Amino acid sequence: MTLLANIFVALTALLHVGFLVLEMFLWAGPTGRKVFRMSPEQAATTKVLAANQGLYNGFLAAGLFWSLLQADPVFAFQLKLFFLVCVIIAAIYGAWSVKPRILLIQGGPAILALVLTVLAS
Repeated sequence: MTLLANIFVALTALLHVGFLVLEMFLWAGPTGRKVFRMSPEQAATTKVLAANQGLYNGFLAAGLFWSLLQADPVFAFQLKLFFLVCVIIAAIYGAWSVKPRILLIQGGPAILALVLTVLAS
């Protein structure tokens, strides 16, 4: 169960690395515009905001990777709980303020990782 939980924690972290790349580096290019259905003008106008958002996703990924590398199992568990809950809260807010699908894409893996982490403890 612990291995499965850690796989989903890692998947959640990798997704957030992907969000970082998309928001910080690909936002105004063809890939970013296609994913977020934006015109070149919209992408250019929001590029700085997206980069900031991408940086925050990078911090979430870093925290999740830290939780997987932490040698102290009690502290690792606490880190996992904290960062997974942060991801879930961000997904809930994104679903409410932007698009409901965000809850599934961003929140789904984190919710599953949180449930498995708690069950494995």
